[in-house]
Amino acid sequence: MLNVSKLYLQRMPLQFINYNGDLYPESQPVLTGSNRAFRYGDGLFETMRVIKGELKFADFHAERLQGGMQALKIDGYAELDAYFLKEKSIELMRRNQIGGNARVRLTIFRDGDGLYTPMSNKFGYALEASALDNPYYQNNDRGLIVDIFDEVTKPINILSSQKTCNSLIYVLAGIFKTQNGLDEAFILNQNGFLCEATSANVFVVYEKQLYTPALSEGCVAGVMRRVVMNLAEENNIPLIEAQINPAIMNEAEEVFVTNATSGIQWVMGYDKKRYFNEISRFLIEKLNFLIK
Repeated sequence: MLNVSKLYLQRMPLQFINYNGDLYPESQPVLTGSNRAFRYGDGLFETMRVIKGELKFADFHAERLQGGMQALKIDGYAELDAYFLKEKSIELMRRNQIGGNARVRLTIFRDGDGLYTPMSNKFGYALEASALDNPYYQNNDRGLIVDIFDEVTKPINILSSQKTCNSLIYVLAGIFKTQNGLDEAFILNQNGFLCEATSANVFVVYEKQLYTPALSEGCVAGVMRRVVMNLAEENNIPLIEAQINPAIMNEAEEVFVTNATSGIQWVMGYDKKRYFNEISRFLIEKLNFLIK
């Protein structure tokens, strides 16, 4: 008979989340049924990346987060500055025994009672961290296969550029992606123009000119979008924020998507069209140079 007392079982360390400043096991329920993010999508979030022990582009994330809280009229936004994001992220990584590389998600919600009309505008938060292996942004060896999701379009308003907890259009686009065997789905705005992908901003190279949908087209003001635009300017790559007809997908030389955790991912195909990845590969090299 096997003597269990002599077995040495390797167990993963217990993982925690930071909920309103207190640490809880990630498997422990902390939300009540009255939580406004659960009930009404009354909140927003930031997905960030820590590389070699440093929260990358913390100032950009803090600026967008604070702007989103102001747009949602959630009080206390000044507290959530770059220092807060860095300190809380690294603190949680240490508690979870994560090395220097992680994906971090901060969810902010209006923490109070009430129905549609809140009784309080103070904020609450939940911070999660998961380990990543690679300390660099990687060029995807196999390009993405994409298509356009047009069953639901994204409205253009003052909330369009924010990463709010109301994400149904992205959920439906994600289902469309899975059902059609795609790697990514592109979303259109209310006027039928190219807006963004399910979890990324979109860039298109056409006649050696780099284009991306303008914020006025309803796309999220992505942190990596901003970084890539800066890199393009620094390296003399012509870039235009524009209103983009999705028909350009049939003529473009190159298409790629960006977000804060994956960096830059190149698109290989749309329908029968196939693309190059010269500019995306060049920009990934420049992006990784920033973290050396």
